[in-house]
Amino acid sequence: MSHAKPNPANPFSILVRDLVHRPGESRDAELTIIVPEKMGEGMVAVPEGATLNADMRYESLHDGILVSAEVDTVAVGECSRCLKSITVPVEVDIQELFAYSSDEAFEYEVHDDHVDLEPLIRDAVVLSLPFQPVCEEDCPGLHPTTGEELAKNLDYDFETSTDPRWSALNGFEASTDNRDRGISAGADEN
Repeated sequence: MSHAKPNPANPFSILVRDLVHRPGESRDAELTIIVPEKMGEGMVAVPEGATLNADMRYESLHDGILVSAEVDTVAVGECSRCLKSITVPVEVDIQELFAYSSDEAFEYEVHDDHVDLEPLIRDAVVLSLPFQPVCEEDCPGLHPTTGEELAKNLDYDFETSTDPRWSALNGFEASTDNRDRGISAGADEN
């Protein structure tokens, strides 16, 4: 397996001149990219400067170059429940055909003997990021009043305070007596 040399101007652009219009030819390569700008916008994202690794396979077909890859990196952010800093491993598999000619059937194209993997990798990585990341599956979060981490004090005594807007209902008790409703059990209405 060779190590692909990305274009310094665009680290996601890979030269495939040796495969263009040679159906049946293939090449395996490893790609290491320092992420030039942040990927993602939510509670967790792959930061600028993170290392992104890809094990790539390029295959020449009649219509274009088929790119298959296993991509891995690390995203950072905060737990959506307790707001602790977390790291999330990201692993995605991608496969896409980069067509030789412009055609509505193909989203990606080979340009000047290069394939630009940036939109493909960015979309796959961003879509794999959790919407509400957690530090642990059973993270209890924060106390709603004090903001303290519940995980630090699991025997926390929750106060039973009532919202003052509901104070008028403090003495209310629901009746279980059906006689006051004016409906007799089993009576047919005509």
